[in-house]
Amino acid sequence: MNPIALLLLAFSMSTDAFAAAVGKGASLNRPRFFEALRMGVIFGTIEAITPLIGWLIGKSASSYVEAWDHWIAFFLLLALGLHMVYEGFKPSEEEIKKPSRQSLFKVSITALGTSIDAMAVGVGLAFIDVNIWLAAGLIGLATTLMVTLGVMLGRFVGAIIGHRAEIFGGITLIGVGFWILSSHL
Repeated sequence: MNPIALLLLAFSMSTDAFAAAVGKGASLNRPRFFEALRMGVIFGTIEAITPLIGWLIGKSASSYVEAWDHWIAFFLLLALGLHMVYEGFKPSEEEIKKPSRQSLFKVSITALGTSIDAMAVGVGLAFIDVNIWLAAGLIGLATTLMVTLGVMLGRFVGAIIGHRAEIFGGITLIGVGFWILSSHL
């Protein structure tokens, strides 16, 4: 696989993470660049690891992973999205005071949900001549950049839509889950 194709693959793998990051950024109280970068690194790391896992699985059981990856991603993102929508409608002091930081757990689960398709890509890469380490590194780097930008963009979206930003973030995650599911059916 040539370097241009690898770059295109890397950026296409980060689009769903970008959409989720915009929602995450909107649900935070004016996230700073270092919080956006932290989330970007978490997403990027997970997004780089999953094609490696997929590549290893692809050497042994590709049809199983390809058959279920979109369902796993869909249900993870649906559950997180519904939780965010619920929290957005729930009257509480948290509605007025948004957190300035997402927990490592929530960020990691969201990143895992958006990177399941990268695992499937890793499975596919197991059958062609590609440097999996380079591919995974580029996917991780592209995702880190896109998520960092997405969180910062979400900061401005959050200021526009106000205290209901968590609902927007939840709907975004649900939409990403449906998009992943529909693109595989």
